[in-house]
Amino acid sequence: MTLSDLPLQANAVVEAVHDTHPNDAIARRLRELGFVKGEDVRLVARGPIGGEPLLVQVGFTRFALRHSEAARVQVSALADGRVPGAAA
Repeated sequence: MTLSDLPLQANAVVEAVHDTHPNDAIARRLRELGFVKGEDVRLVARGPIGGEPLLVQVGFTRFALRHSEAARVQVSALADGRVPGAAA
């Protein structure tokens, strides 16, 4: 599943950020912002026009992403009800 497909308020874990072409600056920037394997992520809100932008939380930081940017982030939904950032 991708971050753009995640249900609203759902918690997930980042699996990977996919590059769409060699030297993909957007994918590289997403990784620099903290979208890295194992990081907890949550879809906080969707914008009013076509669902854009997406408000995404990684740790305690929130980002507004375009749907196309969020679609590059592969995630696994958390089924155990765990909250991102909480100690296991």
